[in-house]
Amino acid sequence: MKESEAHAHEHTEKLRKITVNLEEDQIELLREIAREYSEKLGQRWSVSAVTRVAVGDFLTKLGKIA
Repeated sequence: MKESEAHAHEHTEKLRKITVNLEEDQIELLREIAREYSEKLGQRWSVSAVTRVAVGDFLTKLGKIA
């Protein structure tokens, strides 16, 4: 099992759909990062997945989550 597959199985949290308003340049950068991650990691990354990683990083830096 790939490390990425193992990681996916560790976190089976239910996702909720929300609406987020972002600037056009932010959306383009998220799309670019999703493409880069997809190529480097060999599995598809969506803008939603990249956004969750970014939000998680932000909340970690604020000390809200570990």
